[in-house]
Amino acid sequence: MFVLAEMKDVIRVTPDHFHQSLTESITTLLNRKLANKVVLDVGLCIALFDIMHIGHSYIFPGDGSSHTEVKFRYIVFRPLIEEILIGKIRSCSRDGVQVTLGFFDDILIPVNALQHPSRFDETDQAWVWEYGAKSGEKHDLFMDSGEPIRFRVTSETFEESLPSGPPSSDCAVQPLAPYRIVGGINEPGLGLLSWWEQPDGDDDEDEDNEVEVLDA
Repeated sequence: MFVLAEMKDVIRVTPDHFHQSLTESITTLLNRKLANKVVLDVGLCIALFDIMHIGHSYIFPGDGSSHTEVKFRYIVFRPLIEEILIGKIRSCSRDGVQVTLGFFDDILIPVNALQHPSRFDETDQAWVWEYGAKSGEKHDLFMDSGEPIRFRVTSETFEESLPSGPPSSDCAVQPLAPYRIVGGINEPGLGLLSWWEQPDGDDDEDEDNEVEVLDA
């Protein structure tokens, strides 16, 4: 889920950071610049891991700041395709189930990746897995907001952020998230954790049965 991304950048250290050591000021400025930001084709930056190399610092005419080339490693959120994660349902709509990890919200489980058959309940605004519908003994399993859910990462999309123009009288277009994940739960073991939990007492009962067989 988390990886180390090797990067390099030129950090501008302003005079108000000169009281710190160069390493401390670079650490502060790198985290201020990258933390909780999405880097195209890299992922969501979390925190600086370490600084691998600090180059020479330069001060240019007319600028009292120092400019230093830095090579570093950053902790980045970018799960592998096919990786299984556990999050919580944020909301449901006709497009599917929105999932949050707490620090990352742009996760969608589309309709075609839900357990089959499923239907959308307009009253509760929740998707419902019609478990056992084929056998005739149907049980409605609701996917309510806030429920823990286990899903498999199936794809990811990066969107390059472009400068927005002046506001117009036309209907505002919702900007796309810079990094989005698509998941799926249409296989055994995936979906709400409560679907697959063993009822309390079953383990003890199985152990008792095993002992009886061995003693016989």
